Amino acid sequence: MQQVVLHVEGMSCNHCVNAIEGALKKAGATGKVSLENKTVAVEFDASKVTLDAIKEAIEDQGYDVAES
Repeated sequence: MQQVVLHVEGMSCNHCVNAIEGALKKAGATGKVSLENKTVAVEFDASKVTLDAIKEAIEDQGYDVAES
């Protein structure tokens, strides 16, 4: 499993947490959202999903993503 921390702008509430965690699950990854730090710690199997696909899944929910 590979792990990466992404900086995500635009998160402000539990709805944001649920939207991002749901998008990650659909993409084949898991993540822990920190609203305080504006980060998402993502764990994924690189043989099944790419980091770009994970970023795109979060961005499709309306958030801006950058690697921390």
